[in-house]
Amino acid sequence: MARAQDDDLLATYKAKRDFAKTPEPGPKRARKKGNSFVIQKHAARRTHFDFRLEKDGVLKSWAVTKGPSLDPSQKRLAVRTEDHPLEYGGFEGVIPKGEYGGGPVMIWDEGTWEPIGDADEGLAKGDLKFRLHGKRLNGDYVLVRMKKDRTGGKRENWLLIKKRDDYAGDGDEPTEAFDTSVKTGRSMEQIETGADSAVWSSNKAQKKTPVKKRAAPAKKKTAAKPKAKAKPKAKRAAK
Repeated sequence: MARAQDDDLLATYKAKRDFAKTPEPGPKRARKKGNSFVIQKHAARRTHFDFRLEKDGVLKSWAVTKGPSLDPSQKRLAVRTEDHPLEYGGFEGVIPKGEYGGGPVMIWDEGTWEPIGDADEGLAKGDLKFRLHGKRLNGDYVLVRMKKDRTGGKRENWLLIKKRDDYAGDGDEPTEAFDTSVKTGRSMEQIETGADSAVWSSNKAQKKTPVKKRAAPAKKKTAAKPKAKAKPKAKRAAK
């Protein structure tokens, strides 16, 4: 029963993608436990920031429309999305147009996180408090679930809010201050055009393509020297 529940965590992720067409990692759930987090800038139909926290062997995910803020007065809409495999945290590249979420993806920030209180209880109640230790974002945040969509939609809306601490700043917008990848230093335009090879880091060893030796240049044939013509025999003098 537990195994089936584990597989279900990535069922939606798998159903939305054609892995024969997209370079995104497959729906494999990690067995190891960790506490990583990643924020990926994603220029799909609308540019947004995918906020992901590692939990239960997957990345719990929210799409933050305007991106995270350092200003405690800013309540950023964070739409809950399907769980993603841990390998997705290393994905930076381009999802083909026409595929789900088509567009360039940048690793905007990464690091570790720690829950403040019980994470399971916080998720269930819709009040998840946590602390980030990232390359760009640090300090305390909270994800608060809003009331269900009154129109009957299935969308699960949350709010991402910065708590007031030493890392907070009124009016500060880190998404405007930083516009390159923390992994490769590339801009969204460079990722989209494939500058410096857009790849995602996989745990699988990459196959090395053997270097073919160049064939030795063919030796030029020396032109044959023309044979010397035989000298005509001298005629004998008549007696």
